[in-house]
Amino acid sequence: MAGPAFRAAAVRVRVPATSANLGPGFDAFGLALGLYDDVVVRVADSGLSVDIAGEGAGTLARDERHLVVRSMRAAFDRLGGQPRGLEVVCANRIPHGRGLGSSSAAICAGIVAARAVTIGGPSALDDDALLALASELEGHPDNVAACLRGNFTVAWTDEESAKAVTLEPSAQVVPVVFVPATEVLTETARGLLPKTVPLADAAVNAGRAALLVEALTRRPELLLAATEDRLHQDYRASAMPDSAALVGALRAEGVPAVISGAGPTVLALTDEAGADKVLAFADDHGRGGPVFAAHRLELDRTGASVLPLDG
Repeated sequence: MAGPAFRAAAVRVRVPATSANLGPGFDAFGLALGLYDDVVVRVADSGLSVDIAGEGAGTLARDERHLVVRSMRAAFDRLGGQPRGLEVVCANRIPHGRGLGSSSAAICAGIVAARAVTIGGPSALDDDALLALASELEGHPDNVAACLRGNFTVAWTDEESAKAVTLEPSAQVVPVVFVPATEVLTETARGLLPKTVPLADAAVNAGRAALLVEALTRRPELLLAATEDRLHQDYRASAMPDSAALVGALRAEGVPAVISGAGPTVLALTDEAGADKVLAFADDHGRGGPVFAAHRLELDRTGASVLPLDG
């Protein structure tokens, strides 16, 4: 049986950063942010070429070990066969190891690019199949769901595969991220979590997660209460004490703030009127102590996209 046919022209894929958990929505909630990696892929006659600019340019593998390439290979297998050769160019802007979904972005970029260069790819690997494959490669669906679909996502895994629903965040919400210079490995952060938690804490988180859906989409004035967490952030604080302290300082001032994903980036969900004040926390908190790079971001509304090469 003949394998798939591939497009001769290169394709460009753009994927957003994501913040998972958002406080109480552990391993379920994801939010797409306006900070992007770009990947350009062309099917070649033979071999593999990987070029990297930006984040990870000096450390990432430039062969079959590269996560974008590994993800493309997995997608090509689902699409019916591998191309003879590949040229891959990555422009990385999402910080690595900071809790902003860099690995999910690489996975999503790879599988979307593989589908885009395959003739008939969208029919052979539809959006639900993309999510299932991305979740399989990442190990959990929260970041990849938001990366693929944009906006605010609630993801879960049933007996068959990963699923997600997409909700539109309120236009009043302004994300601000505080990115420290040091990394925290997701494996390290997960290793600090207990096997069991008190029933009272689980009950609080269930209520806050439900409230967060309403707060993030329609009533942002409830975000401070809705982002309270008792399942994971306190347990992980020893791995990122400066980030935990910044979350506490922001929340003490009435700013809804959480650890982004497994950390150590801090995500604050403010509004237009409060954005400048929140950004100033990076300077105030850094005097005589740890320095955070603060960035005001937009909410990403589209998720992973195939774009014109000259855009």
